[in-house]
Amino acid sequence: MVNLPITPSFWRGKRVFLTGHTGFKGSWLALWLQQLGAQVTGYALPPTTTPSLFELAGVAKYMHSILEDIRNPAALQQALETARPEIILHLAAQALVSDGYTDPVGTYATNVIGTINLLEQARQLSDVRAIVIVTTDKCYENLESTHAYVESDALGGHDPYSSSKACTEIVAASWRRSFFTSGQAAIATARAGNVIGGGDWAPHRLVPDLLQAFTKGEEARLRNGQAVRPWQHVLEPLAGYLILAEQLWDDRSRACAWNFGPELEDCVSVAELAELLGRLWPRGGRHTIQASPLPHEAGLLRLDASRAKQLLGWKPRWHLKEALRQTVEWHQAWLGGSSMGNFCRQQIERYSHTDT
Repeated sequence: MVNLPITPSFWRGKRVFLTGHTGFKGSWLALWLQQLGAQVTGYALPPTTTPSLFELAGVAKYMHSILEDIRNPAALQQALETARPEIILHLAAQALVSDGYTDPVGTYATNVIGTINLLEQARQLSDVRAIVIVTTDKCYENLESTHAYVESDALGGHDPYSSSKACTEIVAASWRRSFFTSGQAAIATARAGNVIGGGDWAPHRLVPDLLQAFTKGEEARLRNGQAVRPWQHVLEPLAGYLILAEQLWDDRSRACAWNFGPELEDCVSVAELAELLGRLWPRGGRHTIQASPLPHEAGLLRLDASRAKQLLGWKPRWHLKEALRQTVEWHQAWLGGSSMGNFCRQQIERYSHTDT
């Protein structure tokens, strides 16, 4: 067994400011930080879906939860001054390609100006040692080739969401060079692949759409069946964020951009993933392909996470089939009325002790 390179003793008692803690990824990360013994302050808008993982898992119970907007600098300043964080993990975002088309101005305001608000306030805090800004695999200029993107590849983004995240990368790099020099907080960015897992009910996402249809015994309708994505369980990049923050604490050479993506064999098409999930669903699941209503979505996207593997000691622990199996188990437990907070904690423990 290869132990996950996260040091529980490092996190015990650490003051962590987590933005986006009411979202899918943020809720999982808040629960994980709580298990590690961190003192967590969360800052985010209320959950946008009903049901939500944040409410089902009782995420707010063992943390200080602030329901506010990252675009509100006064509220953010007050929250940060009260929390006095040592580590900041920035996940708050408008995270959907589809919503980027319907509300491009709001998308840029949240993803770009929200990040600037956070970094500007963080400049005034003497206790902050490490800041991880989470962006996306879609921040690259996608050439629709078989090339797996590395951190030195050009940033871009065709749609408003993707380009807003490329802008966020540029902002983080600029603030790191301009304001967070030696002796101040170390800033890194994290670019993760498409995450899946229990507790995601966001609209226009593949796995939530599939599970909703399978639960009803209906045929799922998918767009862009041949689109290839770097699928990974939500705990994979979250482990990366924790490892990265821990290493940033004492090593400023980690203050740069990092990819967290699956092995290349787990970069499969939408149709292939739907077929795999349908086989794992207890009563089977069916799907059909329909034309996408969105103006543009990338057809082929793969990430190369070699640097994170070599330098951070991070590596994927659950391959795609196992990630889907864990997702189905979570959903079945929810349908069966289980305590989802306990179930999430059990899955985190299972992931942390998986053989690699």
